Amino acid sequence: MKKLVALVLAMIMALSAVSALAEGVKIAFSQIGQESDWRTANTDSINKWVGEHEGWDYIYDDAQQKQENQIKALRNFITQGVDVIVLTCIVDSGWEEVLKEVNEAEIPLILVDRMPDCMDKIEYYAAFGGDFVEEGRRQVAWAGEYLKSIGRGDEEVCVAIMEGTTGSGAQVGRTEGNLLAMEAYPNLKKVAQQSGNFTRAEGQALMESWLKSIDKIDVLIAQNDDMALGAIDAIKAAGKVPGKDIIIVGCDSVKVAFQAIVDGEMNATIECTPLYGPAVVKAIEDLLAGAEGSKDILHPEEGVYDTDGGIDVGGVVSVKAGDVIDERVY
Repeated sequence: MKKLVALVLAMIMALSAVSALAEGVKIAFSQIGQESDWRTANTDSINKWVGEHEGWDYIYDDAQQKQENQIKALRNFITQGVDVIVLTCIVDSGWEEVLKEVNEAEIPLILVDRMPDCMDKIEYYAAFGGDFVEEGRRQVAWAGEYLKSIGRGDEEVCVAIMEGTTGSGAQVGRTEGNLLAMEAYPNLKKVAQQSGNFTRAEGQALMESWLKSIDKIDVLIAQNDDMALGAIDAIKAAGKVPGKDIIIVGCDSVKVAFQAIVDGEMNATIECTPLYGPAVVKAIEDLLAGAEGSKDILHPEEGVYDTDGGIDVGGVVSVKAGDVIDERVY
């Protein structure tokens, strides 16, 4: 009987500890900055779901696109004694030292969107992100299959690849996917490949430069929608018709890209959802309840959206953007 009473008391104490932690838990989020509409939606989602969770204290830090600011923020989080750190890495490399400091402080780590290249050397509770290689593959596959559908499958087509922030997980993965997919479409000829840093302004400037220096661009593969939208402005300023003279494939599937597709100025966008707030909250709740974490990067289901729908890119068929634009929340 004494053993039973002791066991019951221990269970009560454990449950009380979890409850107390849940009421006083401090969550800190280091975000890379606000370089795009996608990033704004990503920040808003996590800020809303985690920041408004009852009983949790929330610290948000905007790194202003600088890795050194993120590293400083992580060390500040350790000093402040936070209970959970949520991190999006601006680039892949340069994290091992500070993340080992997080581990040594025994602060659970949740990774979102862009992952560090030292994941096999650190401890983390959960990781949520898009399948960047697959997104890049889908971009080029859409272009290749679309060209076939309009009778240009055997024509030599000049392709420019506008990359994101150099060294970021999204840029590295999407570039890998872009180039792998081009091997399956020998009629696609790469004529340019350069970073537009995931911003609309730099996408516009890069497209302006390309239009002056490259004889022919038939297809633009832009690794996010913001760069694609910037490129559209440059194409129009040069007297060309975006979406017709140059086929434009973006990535992220933000609502303004859907509108550009509806307006005929953009042809397709590959989805990469920014809405990770609910998943992060669930992971923290599981952590506080004592559930085991996972080393797998959990990918959401994502689609492909274009002018008319019906393009099979292998594993997913595109949906007409105009049919679902009103459903977009970002």
